[in-house]
Amino acid sequence: MCGRYASSRKPEDLVEVFQVDRWNPTETLAPSWNVAPTDDVWAVLERADRETGELGRELRPLRWGLVPSWAKDLSVGSRMINARLETVHEKPAYRRAFAKRRCLLPADGFYEWTAVPATEDRKAYKQPWFITPEDGTPMAMAGLYEWWRDKARDEDDPLAWWATCTIITTEATDAAGRVHPRMPLAIAPADFEAWLDPAHQDPDELRALLTEPAAGHLGARQVSLAVNNVRNNGPHLLDPPDQPAPGG
Repeated sequence: MCGRYASSRKPEDLVEVFQVDRWNPTETLAPSWNVAPTDDVWAVLERADRETGELGRELRPLRWGLVPSWAKDLSVGSRMINARLETVHEKPAYRRAFAKRRCLLPADGFYEWTAVPATEDRKAYKQPWFITPEDGTPMAMAGLYEWWRDKARDEDDPLAWWATCTIITTEATDAAGRVHPRMPLAIAPADFEAWLDPAHQDPDELRALLTEPAAGHLGARQVSLAVNNVRNNGPHLLDPPDQPAPGG
């Protein structure tokens, strides 16, 4: 699974990288080196303009943890941060979004953990690893998004509508596979248009667009144990650990 990642690039940079047409500068998110489930995250998606009907590419914040439209409350989102490639096109929670509401979730890289057994002088702990493209380019993680309405509020109330998302994952390979059995999937820049187009709904063709981040050219390194606490944030989280885990 992908349960934590880093996304520190400025929205202005993301607008350029992902060739975004529409972005509201009043919508801001602080850079984060410790993005956690239920956080708001940047997403790139394509939607029709309400007034003109013209399709446009947007950069907007979504809540990480997909909440299907039929869910009773937002709490289910915390259990739907990832959608498995193997079943995403057929699971009731994801199949409609996979057909029509796909997005890109920009990331610097993602975290996974390995268990380190206890020793005479230290308790057992989990060592975080940061997995990122070797060339430093941003990852375009493949995601889905949904709209959920809080029926306790009036339909015209902006707070009645929540936009949420999930990350599609697969079996991990290369550097990521040495750390954890699952990893997020990505979309290559040449396939952004096909992935984001809501009119493109052939499940087999869509699944064929899903690739390994950075075409498999990923590096993995141990980072600070401070990542383990979701309240910690900042670039120092990517510093090497004080005491490297055995075999690292």
